[in-house]
Amino acid sequence: MTTRLEHNVADTRFEIYHDDILAGYADYAEREDAKVRDFHHTMTFPEFRGRGVAAEVVKYGLDDSREHGFKIVPTCWYVEKYIAEHREYADLVA
Repeated sequence: MTTRLEHNVADTRFEIYHDDILAGYADYAEREDAKVRDFHHTMTFPEFRGRGVAAEVVKYGLDDSREHGFKIVPTCWYVEKYIAEHREYADLVA
C-alpha cells in the first residue's frame, strides 16, 4: 500500500491517500495576518480506521505549519490529544 500526503490549499486541509484513495484529512481555518491555523476537524473514512491515518495526517499538518511559521489552535479534540501525546508540538499552540 502506498501512502501520499498532500496539502490541499484550496480546501484548507491536509489529506492522506492510500493507494490513491482519500483515506482522511485534517481541516483548518487560516488567519494569514496572525500566522495561525485553527485545526477544527479531523476525519478518517471508516474503511481506513485503526491504521494510524489520523495520526499521520495530523503530524503532516503540524510539521507543515511549523515549517511555514504558523502557530496552531487545536480546536479538534484529536489534534489536541495528539499534541498532548507528542509534546514536541506543544510550542506550536497559540
